Amino acid sequence: MSSVDALLQQLGKPAADRCYLPGHERMHALLRPLRMVRPPLRIRIAGTNGKGSTAWMLAAALQATGLRVGLFTSPHLQTFNERLRINLQPIPDPELRCLAERLIGQATRIGASYFETATAMALAWFSERHVDVEILEAGVGARLDATTAVPADMALITSIGLDHCDWLGHDLEQIAWEKAHAMEGCRMFLSVRQAASAARVLRQYQPGLSFVDPEPWPELRCPGDHQWQNASLVWQALHALADKGHIPLRPDAWRSAMNALAIPGRLQCSKLAGCEVWLDGAHNLHAVESLLPWLKTRSWDAILVFTREDRNLDEAIPLLSPLCQRLVGPADPWPITTANVDSALEHEFMRGSHRILAMGSFTTVAGALAWLERRRSA
Repeated sequence: MSSVDALLQQLGKPAADRCYLPGHERMHALLRPLRMVRPPLRIRIAGTNGKGSTAWMLAAALQATGLRVGLFTSPHLQTFNERLRINLQPIPDPELRCLAERLIGQATRIGASYFETATAMALAWFSERHVDVEILEAGVGARLDATTAVPADMALITSIGLDHCDWLGHDLEQIAWEKAHAMEGCRMFLSVRQAASAARVLRQYQPGLSFVDPEPWPELRCPGDHQWQNASLVWQALHALADKGHIPLRPDAWRSAMNALAIPGRLQCSKLAGCEVWLDGAHNLHAVESLLPWLKTRSWDAILVFTREDRNLDEAIPLLSPLCQRLVGPADPWPITTANVDSALEHEFMRGSHRILAMGSFTTVAGALAWLERRRSA
């Protein structure tokens, strides 16, 4: 265990939604002594699904225009460093250690959560490194999320569905109202097309909100049809920023950067001795439904669904089981542990499966990546 991991363990478990503490008071207490400089441009991304993919696409495109781009996302797959990136490169260990030593003592004293502390570390690092743009992916909700404790210039709203219901509400209207607060104080805002009830709430909160229709932009490629929605949102956001003079108008550079992008844990494919192992962090029914059109374009020997004990993907099983020869799902004795992810993948690999999908959680993706590394080094 690294010294940073040891410090972070004082804050509890890393999953943003397991340590959700609503409110901005702790964030303000963490940030107040830092005397940070606000970047020229700060962008919030909120929603239920697609936040991470949207953030990565936007960061890649903005970097391609010559800007220095800070990107904060969660969760991480293998190391905490992945949450804090500049120009898509994770924060180096020495810089992360310095941030942790400066902030975690105060975070512990005031009872800040893991996610709040990670957000503060990202903001401090971006300020010290003088980025041109900050992209902040919200954790849970937006109204009382750590990422909305600082002002922003643009808000992007990705697809809204039922998730984190114990905190955000049990219908789309309540959840949309929470997410809508990502637009607070912003001068620019865009959303993907939403269900009618969610769209109505978002527009009540911000009458000037525009909804982006997903469409296949010329020569722009996406890993899965569901990503057209996120890519279209990014494409329109880039044009809005260019129209306002915040960035140069360089669609060819944007397109090249987005086409070259591989987003960790989103339809990520690894090949191992003739076997394709696909990984995706889809962890709710809404996300699984979005994946289905792409999944149907391929034949699957096995789909392994490992989700957390506090989640339920039972409704997704009837949608996935017709797509594969074998499905290991919540009805099977496979809790989401590293040993069981290893065991299921090893079993399918040894029986000669040619195409496997492991999904249900980013923890599942992390476990599968670790198994692949061990398998290759064996």
